[in-house]
Amino acid sequence: MMPLTLTNDGEEAIIRHIGGSPDVKRHLEDLGFVAGENVRIISRIGGNVIVVVKETRLAIDQAMASKIMV
Repeated sequence: MMPLTLTNDGEEAIIRHIGGSPDVKRHLEDLGFVAGENVRIISRIGGNVIVVVKETRLAIDQAMASKIMV
């Protein structure tokens, strides 16, 4: 298991675990980041990570992305 931030752009991975405080976990789950779901990094721009999860593009910051374990 490793943080999402360590995957290569374009590489698809399966979410294994969401870390962080209960509020952070709930926020990420509300966005669609749940265990077992596929996620792919599209690009990294200015400290943000653009990802695709559940066929939706989202921008999250590096700190949030590092709490998503794949």
